[in-house]
Amino acid sequence: MAILERIHLAIIREVDQQGSLTAAADTLNLTQSALSHAMRKLEDQIGTPVWRREGRSLRPTQAGEWLLAVANRLLPQLSHAEERLRQFAQGERGKLRIGMECHPCYQWLLKIAATYLDAWPKVDLDVRQKVQFGGIGALFGYDIDMLVTPDPLFKPGLRFEPVFDYEQVLVVGPGHRLRGAEFVEPRQMAEEILITYPVPPDRLDIYTQFLMPAGVSPRQHKRIETTDIMLLMVAHGRGVAALPRWLVEELGPKFGVAPVRLGPQGVAKQIFLGYREADGDIDYLRAFVDLALSRRDAAGGA
Repeated sequence: MAILERIHLAIIREVDQQGSLTAAADTLNLTQSALSHAMRKLEDQIGTPVWRREGRSLRPTQAGEWLLAVANRLLPQLSHAEERLRQFAQGERGKLRIGMECHPCYQWLLKIAATYLDAWPKVDLDVRQKVQFGGIGALFGYDIDMLVTPDPLFKPGLRFEPVFDYEQVLVVGPGHRLRGAEFVEPRQMAEEILITYPVPPDRLDIYTQFLMPAGVSPRQHKRIETTDIMLLMVAHGRGVAALPRWLVEELGPKFGVAPVRLGPQGVAKQIFLGYREADGDIDYLRAFVDLALSRRDAAGGA
């Protein structure tokens, strides 16, 4: 009977990532002969090869592809479990790893995090912004413990809780023709230069909930990653932007920009906190969600 061990999973993942047996062996602190022996023994047990050689490269077979998928799914979970056990053994509470799938949400998170760190001195926070638009995979892969997102994807095994309501608005600079208007209509955007975060249009609310339904596109679409630079560009007449109203009201006076409602009804949004259902009873994770919810209730849901 074949015995699949953790080292087999580690080897096939490292060979895939490093590109060669030699590099994988160095990463795993094994000799190349020991690595090769372990995999040959596994192949003999399962009765099929996991790699085929193409020139100097190794390519996974169908069995190898399946084993690689298992390795990519299970190894992060095992590492996560070991880290949690180490924390228990050393009297630590743990680390809350938060992934950001929302550029302006970072400002909101800072306010929650400051209070949280004071309340939970034995818990560390790690905020990761590189999971943008891969947050669901990062949760399932145990790369993060919580996801901050305005666009939840409800999947079995995950839970999302709305913790902050806000309105998406158009941001205009001094002297702009729309400044002071009660609201802007989609057709009025046809001659505008729209500045947004570097996000595909199908993930931008101003497109999906405002422009696309009306069949309108802006004259030009510019992408800027930094909020301050975006507001600076708007202030100097280089375009208009779409941001949460609360962020514009907070930073707008510094730049002299102002919000305008998107359509007569506006565009309503929410920030969600997502986490694995199995982790819902972890006290310090639950405390972060409860703190965010208490801030929402204190603000009247706004």
